[in-house]
Amino acid sequence: MNILLIAVLFLVAYLIGSIPTAVWIGKSYYGIDIRQYGSGNSGATNTFRVLGKKPGTIVMLIDMFKGWAATSLAGLLVIFNAIPADDLIVYKLIMGAIAVLGHIFPVYERFKGGKGVATLLGMMLAIHTEVALVCMVIFLIVLFTSKYVSLGSMIAALAFPMLLLLPRFHPENPILIIFGFILFAIVVLTHRKNINRLLHGEESKANISLGRKR
Repeated sequence: MNILLIAVLFLVAYLIGSIPTAVWIGKSYYGIDIRQYGSGNSGATNTFRVLGKKPGTIVMLIDMFKGWAATSLAGLLVIFNAIPADDLIVYKLIMGAIAVLGHIFPVYERFKGGKGVATLLGMMLAIHTEVALVCMVIFLIVLFTSKYVSLGSMIAALAFPMLLLLPRFHPENPILIIFGFILFAIVVLTHRKNINRLLHGEESKANISLGRKR
């Protein structure tokens, strides 16, 4: 096992996840700091809420790519014989989780980031593409029917481990199911304020214009 290579790739996964897409796009193309509006979060959800569908979609896709790229880096560990091929799924999960944590706690923005849902989805695309695509469809259905990005994010996050329980999608390694439920719990924890607003009918919908920071 090549500990140095593993450590380097873990760091790279974190740095990729830390890229503050919403902040950079907001400042570069709209002249605003996305964290000063809406929920004050620097993720795709708040970008949809504050800037609208087009920039929100761009941020979401880039953040998804971050998760996919960081997770896929684990393949290099097998190529360079740093880990056994049988351990690939475990290292994909670890590196994907590191990227999600990087998004939530980005080194580039004083460790204040988004909620990591889009990055998590990109991670899942790299691990189980078929189930992740179904989750994307579920997210979009909820988004365009309810206009609540947060609600779509949480339902899609729960759908991932639930779908893995079905015979069609059941993985050979049950750790993926366990990890899926753990990541869903993380998504719920990062959406505590959104859940409270949803319960009180105060959650902002995705198509609103610039507003005051909450």
